[in-house]
Amino acid sequence: MTDPASPDTAGPTLVLGIGNLLWADEGFGVRVVEALAEGWTFDDPEVTVMDGGTQGLYLVQYVTEARNLLVVDAVDYGRPPGDTVIVRGAEVPRFAGLRKLSLHQTGFQEVMAAAELLGGGPERVTLIGVQAGDLETWGGPLTPPVRARLAPTVDLVLAELATWGITARQTTGAAPELLAPGLGLAAWEAHPTGPTGPAGGAG
Repeated sequence: MTDPASPDTAGPTLVLGIGNLLWADEGFGVRVVEALAEGWTFDDPEVTVMDGGTQGLYLVQYVTEARNLLVVDAVDYGRPPGDTVIVRGAEVPRFAGLRKLSLHQTGFQEVMAAAELLGGGPERVTLIGVQAGDLETWGGPLTPPVRARLAPTVDLVLAELATWGITARQTTGAAPELLAPGLGLAAWEAHPTGPTGPAGGAG
């Protein structure tokens, strides 16, 4: 994995939000890519904005095909809730590997390693993480300090992509929803103890 200093033709780019909507701040990364997908349009057809949820090794195919990878996640490094961490290049697997992505204990470190074993994997990698305040409340909303970082983190994502030569424009009119019906932020926050019915299986 390399970390090119100058932006050229960007190539396949994956913006990946990971986390579990069912556990309060754990869903922060997914909420960021949701806001990005609904509010911004990329003219480059090779840019993919994806809800990675807790898919673990199922993400390997997408990571393998990406030349550029930007990961957004909630992190837990003992900092004040809402603090932002930005890690680039070879440091990303070490940081992201501290937390697991799935109930099968597959961490992002393993996803990156598997992609490299398959002969792929990104040349450029950035992790934008925000310190979680609550990772234990089932069905809970984002805590206020973390929710307040949604829009600023979208701005950080756009700024990072710009250094890779990737630009976006604000979407006008209705945008397609990234998440399944009932899982969007507004719908989720309308259920303070978590969604009911099929939506309860999110993450």
